Amino acid sequence: MTLPSDDDDRTVIRPVGASPALPPAPPAGPAAAPQDGGSNLPIGTYLGEFELTGVLGEGGFGIVYLAWDHSLERRVALKEYMPSSLAMRVGATQVQVKSQRHQDTFAAGMKSFINEAKLLAQFDHPSLVKVYRFWEANGTAYMVMPFYEGITLKDWLRDHGAAPDEAWLMNLLAPLTEALAVIHRENCFHRDIAPDNVILLAGSERPLLLDFGAARRVIGDMTQALTVILKPGYAPVEQYAESPDLKQGPWTDVYALAASIYYAITGGTPPPSVSRIVTDSYKPIAQTHAGQYSATFLTAIDKALGVLPDQRTPSIDAFRADLGLAEAGSFGAAVTLMPSSPAPSRAGSSSAPAPAPAKRGMGLWVGAGVAGLAVLGTVGYLSLGRSPAPAPAPTAAASAAPAEPVATPAPPPLSVASAPEPAPVAAPPAPVAQPGLDIGAEFDRVLREAPADFRVDASAPKTTLKIDRDDLVFGLRATQNGFATVLALGPDNSLIRLLPNSLHRSVPVVAGKPLRLPPGNDQIPAGDPPGPTRLLVIVTPEQRDFDQWGGREDGGYLSLPTDAATLQRLSQAAGAVSPLIGRARNCSSGSCNRYGAAEIRLDIVR
Repeated sequence: MTLPSDDDDRTVIRPVGASPALPPAPPAGPAAAPQDGGSNLPIGTYLGEFELTGVLGEGGFGIVYLAWDHSLERRVALKEYMPSSLAMRVGATQVQVKSQRHQDTFAAGMKSFINEAKLLAQFDHPSLVKVYRFWEANGTAYMVMPFYEGITLKDWLRDHGAAPDEAWLMNLLAPLTEALAVIHRENCFHRDIAPDNVILLAGSERPLLLDFGAARRVIGDMTQALTVILKPGYAPVEQYAESPDLKQGPWTDVYALAASIYYAITGGTPPPSVSRIVTDSYKPIAQTHAGQYSATFLTAIDKALGVLPDQRTPSIDAFRADLGLAEAGSFGAAVTLMPSSPAPSRAGSSSAPAPAPAKRGMGLWVGAGVAGLAVLGTVGYLSLGRSPAPAPAPTAAASAAPAEPVATPAPPPLSVASAPEPAPVAAPPAPVAQPGLDIGAEFDRVLREAPADFRVDASAPKTTLKIDRDDLVFGLRATQNGFATVLALGPDNSLIRLLPNSLHRSVPVVAGKPLRLPPGNDQIPAGDPPGPTRLLVIVTPEQRDFDQWGGREDGGYLSLPTDAATLQRLSQAAGAVSPLIGRARNCSSGSCNRYGAAEIRLDIVR
């Protein structure tokens, strides 16, 4: 039996700009029954509450449909287990094995498909594919996922030509290694990492590790079709022949991830691992690319590509340590804590605060939580825009429901980092071009000029936030003591200082210790308007002020002007460091302008 060697059973990502915007609702009309032996289900077919509205991809092991969720009124991707070499369509929806001799293989593949769905549903991380639902019916199985839009890492590298710099690759590695650490802690392994199995989501370029293709591997194992399940250059030697001396484990994913970074740097894969056992022709990139990247970075990649497991970086946490990233588990503890007291309802409570002013801008507004209510007397809000707009009235529309249904109006538990919502978000209006200082460029400058020995890592368990439903919680860890400043740049070029604020006049950071933000029980719920939002997290040895900006207090937070006159003045006055760093209040040493910085990119969606 011949099996396809492609990977079309994976979750399908529609490339940005590949086709016109899809309609918000499914087309009307009954579905036509396919002829026996047909492959995909016809458009208009209902599978429970999901109506199929298109076919996103069809491969050797499954079909991915675009579907409309009539229950929650959102667009989703629905994946059907359908190994075309083993089964066929009979009647309207039934899947039937072609021959009894294929029954065991088909059943094993379906069991693995279901186990994969359960696995992905269990793990909630912004760089792992999310599964909303899975079930068995019609002789087969289905899983429902968000409809992601983006581009594969392989295609991104092809389109950009030149190799990305170290900062870009580190920003790629940080969330991917965090995601792998999450699954490795449960003794689960991906075993199929490659540049075509990582996508960069539209708008944020946040990396997403595609589904594991478990059914493909099981069927390949049972039919001895190694070409189906392994990728030469990315698969380490232990995947070719499991033996007592060559067990698979976390180091297996370490090798494949490092091989993907090797591909990004060199444009090619390392020599196939099986050939390296006989004659190792691998040339360390610490030698071939010396001077183009830091020695620490290149050495970490070389170590992770050791041909034998006992010569290789043993775990994702060890790989992160070699790269200079914080231990993955530390941020998990820092950013997934629930407040000790329930968050107040968005719609109000028995001790309702005074009505908040109309929300006016960028995508984040701050509720000060229990402690904040005592100090500020009301729910503080963060408004970064210029054009006041009435606050939206509460609605019971299903389109405003969170990714997973909840029983109370309180925010969903932050111990679970939900995947991005599938509904495409309309692009926000482009910032108005202004003379002088470009805030986005200054964000880039701050990140670029941060010294390597003052490292700051920042991450959020959830980076796609639904307006009026989700809360921003994030964590940081720095290699040096200091004080944190957090700036937020909205899609309309508005700028706010989230921290420090009137409630937290200083945010001390202890070297090596994870810090959950916002402090205490504070909340930062997502608000209008939707669009990409950048958080710049800065740690400095001394506290900084922003008097030179001439900002104003707004709901307890400092709103920094971005008008042409201010930007021009700051541009002319800018010295050795960016004005985004602020000024040292009481600096008596020569390290006044030292700092570390990191960035978190958010998608605010409806």
